[in-house]
Amino acid sequence: MSRLKTIEWIDGSVRIIDQTRLPMELVYEDVGSIQQMYDAIKVLKVRGAPAIGIAAAFGLYLGMKDFTEKGSIGNFLETLDKKADFLAESRPTAVNLFWAIKRVQNQAKKLAAHSDITINDLKNSLLQEALNVLEEDRLTGKAIGEAGVKILKGKKNILTHCNAGGLATAEYGTALAPIYLGTENGLNFHVYADETRPLLQGARITTFELMKAGIPVTLICDNMSAVVMAKGEIDAVIVGADRIAANGDTANKIGTYGLALIAKAHNVPFYVAAPFSTFDLSLESGNLIPIEERDASEIICGFGKQTAPAETNVFNPAFDVTPSSLIDAFITEKGIIFPPYSININAAFNS
Repeated sequence: MSRLKTIEWIDGSVRIIDQTRLPMELVYEDVGSIQQMYDAIKVLKVRGAPAIGIAAAFGLYLGMKDFTEKGSIGNFLETLDKKADFLAESRPTAVNLFWAIKRVQNQAKKLAAHSDITINDLKNSLLQEALNVLEEDRLTGKAIGEAGVKILKGKKNILTHCNAGGLATAEYGTALAPIYLGTENGLNFHVYADETRPLLQGARITTFELMKAGIPVTLICDNMSAVVMAKGEIDAVIVGADRIAANGDTANKIGTYGLALIAKAHNVPFYVAAPFSTFDLSLESGNLIPIEERDASEIICGFGKQTAPAETNVFNPAFDVTPSSLIDAFITEKGIIFPPYSININAAFNS
């Protein structure tokens, strides 16, 4: 099965797929500076919470790789914090971004406590930690897939929203990981993909990668999911996540909340697939999750074609929050988490 590599470290730069060019063109871009990485995250050349985290980890190294050996350890750490703050401003909702930045920062600060450490040692540690984040995400995606295959046993037609496949991570994805692993093990899945307005990640990206992998996929508009479920065509809904609060409330691409309501009305199980790095236990509920609002042009003039008067007042949140009461289970790299989430999420982390 052919799976695209979303992000790789090659010859001193980060090679990403420019996902703004999909599906018409498969274009790879080499990112060699922190400013380039900030821009790539901001304009969605790289997207999906896990992939954003990986990109940010590498971006922090790119921001420090030219720090001079003549500088002091203190100056290095001070500059590192400034670069981290800069990267953190690229997108506010996906917690993996902040998790990865903090992880790389902490690695440098831990090493800096040793008296014999050099600036070059610190820079190398930043790169190694970014590589660790990349490799761990590959393994995490596979583990999510293995857990998801168990919960999807006996189910064939799976509906998903936005893109939580390989192109949102290092390789396997989150929501699509069980589809890939199940297919490799002889299961026959068929995926329904919401187009995902306004940027059409489902239409442009999910259908693209599933077709490339040879997995049957049917594209529907976002407002068709109720009809498809009413016809009995959907056995389960599985989506990814950008941030999950301690009580299980989940921020994901706009439209997820409505999809969860429709699934509940039709008694279709609704699953969220996400790594532990997407859980933010510092937030008690989804009411505290910051929601990114994007430019009105994405709706008024999407993909270069104007479809509304230029002066139209627009509300364009990139994400919504699905209450935990609508979620039947979380699929993680450590297994399945069932309700009650306020107890079982914490227990899963403590274990």
